[in-house]
Amino acid sequence: MTGLGFLRAVPLLLATTVTSAALAQVSATPALDIARMEQIVQSYVASNDFMGSVLVAKGNEVLLNKSYGSANLDWNIPNAANTKFRIGSLTKQFTAASVLLLEERGKLNVEDLVSKYLPEAPATWEKITIHHVLTHTAGLPNYTAVPEFAEAVRQVKTPQQLLALFKDKPLEFAPGENFKYSNSGYVLLGYLIEKITGQSYAQFVQENIFTPLSMKDSGYDSSIAINPRHATGYTHQGAQFSAATYVDMTTPYAAGSLYSTTEDLLRWEQGLFGGKLLKPESLAKMTTPSKQQYAYGLVVATKDNIRSISHGGAINGFNTNVAYYPQSQLTFIALSNVQGSAPDSMVAQMGEVANGKAVQLQSERKEVTVPHATLARYVGTYEVAPGRTVSITLDGEQLQMQPAGQPKFPLLAESQTLFYLKMANAQLEFSVDAAGEVSTVILHQAGRDMPARRISGQ
Repeated sequence: MTGLGFLRAVPLLLATTVTSAALAQVSATPALDIARMEQIVQSYVASNDFMGSVLVAKGNEVLLNKSYGSANLDWNIPNAANTKFRIGSLTKQFTAASVLLLEERGKLNVEDLVSKYLPEAPATWEKITIHHVLTHTAGLPNYTAVPEFAEAVRQVKTPQQLLALFKDKPLEFAPGENFKYSNSGYVLLGYLIEKITGQSYAQFVQENIFTPLSMKDSGYDSSIAINPRHATGYTHQGAQFSAATYVDMTTPYAAGSLYSTTEDLLRWEQGLFGGKLLKPESLAKMTTPSKQQYAYGLVVATKDNIRSISHGGAINGFNTNVAYYPQSQLTFIALSNVQGSAPDSMVAQMGEVANGKAVQLQSERKEVTVPHATLARYVGTYEVAPGRTVSITLDGEQLQMQPAGQPKFPLLAESQTLFYLKMANAQLEFSVDAAGEVSTVILHQAGRDMPARRISGQ
């Protein structure tokens, strides 16, 4: 597990700006195939990749609300609609909304420099604005990736101690020039909220978001407090489950320390996009993407003229994803107490089904034979993003994919150019020109198409 994986964003589907006024214009959608959505969920349950709760709603109408597997395997306690899950980086949208509430009250402006509220900020931060921090364009190094974090994650930490993990490290780029997802930014935002309000981050979110929206089963998590109906987090290898490694919940802080339920998160979606929390101009800011389609604690984009607003979360033993389609007012929520990417893929696939697209499950894929010469043509190194590569190798008659710093994963052929991974609900498609040359491979995963340019051959 990488440092980022513990509190990562999982951008699902991406969309354009949405305001509360747009919510009144509900577009026509195909008849929803709830039975197919349930098949999607069951496929992940059957492979032991998912235990948890799933909710699908259109406006205020709940269409699917089911739970699967165990909240606690030791006691064989089943998951339920009111089971509480750690939500990881879904926390970031609550932090972003808190900042916007303070802006509405005249306590700050998102274009203000961070140093205005943090006089002790290092000189390297002199050009960082709150907007930069909200959109991961500040250049702050990610504190969950620093060597000291491996020990810190098991300890009680104050916000000041968390800041110390990255405050004196050099910026990774000039503020506003680039995008790099960094949990450090949302730790900094939580600290600013506390400095400005005189309240703890937990108190502010409780009093200004959870209580007004009647989110009675949501809160700031604790590693020691008794919290009834709280799920235990797990990892798994095949059918063998293990308890997730320990994380003290003071360390994720405003980047990932909240817990919630599917029903409470529906209240959140309805409150946020229904105009119950923020003014229209604040919601517009929150849902306007900056770089890499990232807005304020949300991933916002359009695919096939269909808009979606989403975010994922991952924290030891838990993965989560929530997506909202403003044109159809569809909400998809998946909360899992098994570590892995199942919620991301499930939410993406259910969204595709809702929008009239065919979805193929892993169990429905058929492997075909591809000639050795064709397989050899795909061998090479591909650049997914600046500094991030994936290698395609050929072991005998088996293509293997290996992201930098990770193990190899076998690729199984569906056609001469399309391959799938059993370890994740993902496909790789090689682009071959008329001369038989390969220049690009496209990763299809969680509703996204991510091209990777070939930078070296065999």
